[in-house]
Amino acid sequence: MSEIIHFETLGCKLNQVESEGAASAFKNAGFEISMSPFSAATAENLSVKLCVVNTCTVTAKAEQKARRIIRLLLTKCPKSAVLVTGCYAQNSRDEILAIGKKICVLGGQYKGHLADVPEILKQNPQLYGEELAAFIQKSFETIYKTAGKNQIQEPFRLVPDDFAHHSRSSLKIQDGCNCVCTYCAIRLARGKSVSLDAEEAIRRVQKLEEKGQNEVVITTVNISQYHGRYKDGFVNFAGLLRLFLQNTKSIRFRISSLYPEIVDEELAQIISNSRVCPHFHLSVQSGSDSVLTRMKRPYKIEAVYKACALLKKAKKNPFIACDIIAGFPGETDEDFELTLKMLSDCGFAFVHAFPFSARPNTEAFSMRPMVPNSVAGKRIEALEAFNNKSKSEYIASFEGQVLEAVCETVHRPKIFADRIVVHAVTGNFLHCKLVFGTNEKLPEPGSLIKVKILRPLSKNEISGESDTLAVLEENS
Repeated sequence: MSEIIHFETLGCKLNQVESEGAASAFKNAGFEISMSPFSAATAENLSVKLCVVNTCTVTAKAEQKARRIIRLLLTKCPKSAVLVTGCYAQNSRDEILAIGKKICVLGGQYKGHLADVPEILKQNPQLYGEELAAFIQKSFETIYKTAGKNQIQEPFRLVPDDFAHHSRSSLKIQDGCNCVCTYCAIRLARGKSVSLDAEEAIRRVQKLEEKGQNEVVITTVNISQYHGRYKDGFVNFAGLLRLFLQNTKSIRFRISSLYPEIVDEELAQIISNSRVCPHFHLSVQSGSDSVLTRMKRPYKIEAVYKACALLKKAKKNPFIACDIIAGFPGETDEDFELTLKMLSDCGFAFVHAFPFSARPNTEAFSMRPMVPNSVAGKRIEALEAFNNKSKSEYIASFEGQVLEAVCETVHRPKIFADRIVVHAVTGNFLHCKLVFGTNEKLPEPGSLIKVKILRPLSKNEISGESDTLAVLEENS
C-alpha cells in the first residue's frame, strides 16, 4: 500500500488550485492523495507520511482555525510530519514551528517548492515524524537564503494534472499585490504582483479543454494588476480574456473576483460572450468613500455603481456578489447605512460579510477609534439579513427557467433509503440540489447538464452549500 499525503486547504480559490497542483506532484511521484478534511471524528491513520496545511491569514479566526487543524493532524496522524505553507506560514513562521517538533514551515512566497518535496520523501523513505520534519525544514532553509525578499518564487509552478477534487478546473494567472490597503495582511504574505505570460496561460486553458473540462475558474490575488507578456508587448486582463475566447472552442470561463475599477466598456463587451459565466464577485469592502479612503482602496464608490451597471448591461440578470468588512476603525452608523444603500441600489445577490480583524504589521492595526465588537456584530447581522432576502429573491427570479450547470464532484451523491441527492452549480452560481430515485441514472460528476429551477430551499432544507431546488431537464 502506498503512503498517503494528506492536504488541508484554508482560504481562497488560489490556495485551492495551488493545493491541487501540489497534490498532482505527489501523485505523479507514486503517493496516494487524501484531500477530505479531517475532523475530531476521523480515525487515527498510521499510513499518512506527510500532512500539508495550506493556510490563510485574512483574519485572526483563519489563523486560529489553521492552528486547530495542525494540532488535530498531529494527533490523528502520529507517524506524519506536518508541512505548513500559505499566507499564515509566510507571516508567522516561528509561531507555527512552536506548536510542535513534527512541524516544518514553507512560507507562502516559496510555495512553488512544494513540487520538490516528493523527491525528498522518496530519497529518505526511512524518515517519519519529527526526523522528517527536521530534514524537510533544513532543505527549506537553503531556499530562504538564496531567494529574493518579498518576491514570489516560481509562482506558476504548481499546475494540476486534473481536478479530481473540484467540480471545475482553475487557472492561476496572477499572484501578489502592489496595493497598500491598510487592513490587508495578504499583500504582505503574497509579495509583489506577478503575472503568467499570456501565451502560456492560453496553452494551459487549451490543455484543460482538450482534457474535457467544461469550465475554468480564473484565479488571482488582484486581477486588476494582471500584466502578462504577449508576443512583443503585454496585455491586461481584458486582453487576456479576449485571447482565451479566441483560442478555445467551448470551455466556459468563470472570473473568481473583480476589482470595480477595471470593469469598463471594453471588459463588459468581452464579458457579454456566452462562454463567460454570468457570475461576478466584486471586491468592494465598503459603500462609504470615507471608509474606502481610510482603507486606501484604489477606487471610490462611484466605480462600484458603474461596474454593476456595466455587468448588468453585459449579462441578463447576472449573479453579482461582493465582500464587505463591517466595523472598520472609524466606521460610523452613517457609513454603514451608505453600505446598505449601495448593496440595495446595485442589486447585489450575495454579500461575503466579515467583521474587521486587526492584522499585525498593517496600518489599520493601530487605527482609532475602534468599533466595538457588539456594534460590528449587529452590522454583520444586518448584512446577513440582507443576504437571506436578496439571495432568495434572486433564486426565485429564475423559477421555471432551464440553466446549464456543472455536476459537483466535491459533494458526492448522498444515498438515502429511497432517494439520491446530487449537487450542481449553474453558470450564475446557483448551488442546486437534485433529488433522484434509487433506480434513476445519475449525471456524471463534472459533466455539463441542464437543470430546471424550482425554488429557493428553506433553511431546514439546505445541505452543504446548496440553496436551490432543481430537477434535471429531460433533454440534457
